[in-house]
Amino acid sequence: MPQPSAQADGAARILSGLLEARTGQILSEGRAWRMETALRPVLRTHGLQNIDELAASLSSKRDVRLERDVVNALLNNESSFFRDPQIFTMIQRQILPRIQAERSDHVLRIWSAGCSTGQEAYSLAIHLRKHADQWKDWRIEILATDISTAAIDQAREGIFSQMDVQRGLPIGDLLDWFEPHGEDWRANAELRRMIDFRQDNLFDAKAPSGTYDLVMCRNVLLYFTPQRRQTVLHLLARHSHAHSALLLGAGETVIGNGDDFTAHPEFRGAYVRQAQPPAGHAGAFRRAG
Repeated sequence: MPQPSAQADGAARILSGLLEARTGQILSEGRAWRMETALRPVLRTHGLQNIDELAASLSSKRDVRLERDVVNALLNNESSFFRDPQIFTMIQRQILPRIQAERSDHVLRIWSAGCSTGQEAYSLAIHLRKHADQWKDWRIEILATDISTAAIDQAREGIFSQMDVQRGLPIGDLLDWFEPHGEDWRANAELRRMIDFRQDNLFDAKAPSGTYDLVMCRNVLLYFTPQRRQTVLHLLARHSHAHSALLLGAGETVIGNGDDFTAHPEFRGAYVRQAQPPAGHAGAFRRAG
């Protein structure tokens, strides 16, 4: 495998440094090899020949639009509908019924942190609408945040390609909850209204408020250093109450990343906060049984 030149290596360091500074993410070796491919649309848009010119432009002047486009291109926006089906089965059969049994004020609050292009949030919305009779007296709030402006723009529009909808979305759900949009598909207005999509940074979070019954932050922590993982988990703990369930990605864990969370005693693979809920917003609950 050919070794990169010192100039190319320097450009890669500048670009990966920008990504880390703006998002906290470390560019893995696998993603670094795909850097030039990911940045080709940015090069065309800004009239640049290669990543060396791109790095030089970033170094010579502050161009907010160019920086934003580079960060959006380098972020990993991999997502799919009902990703990890066993997780959604647990949400449907265990977590949501427990929330219904315990939550006395009939308010369900969900936060999808690092939501990418929105498939996770839409999957939750689809399930809740399919069982609307069970939730007819409830106020449902779904917050979905991501640092990528491009991902949030797409999520808010709810437009997905044929390839996107073929990844995990049952054909019945596609026909019930999506409408043809040219060659693509668009989530219907009812689904879109259920979700509050916001661009936000987990290291300077402004979108979340109060506490959430279910927090999903899947395949996000793996891109951070151990110290930054602790910072994010501390944020998630501040927005969790004593009954909240936290779900991480299959390759992620709270072990070795601070003491804000511990394994959930009932939901396999989920976590619960160890500390007391933040003062002033404990939520309204009744004890089951």
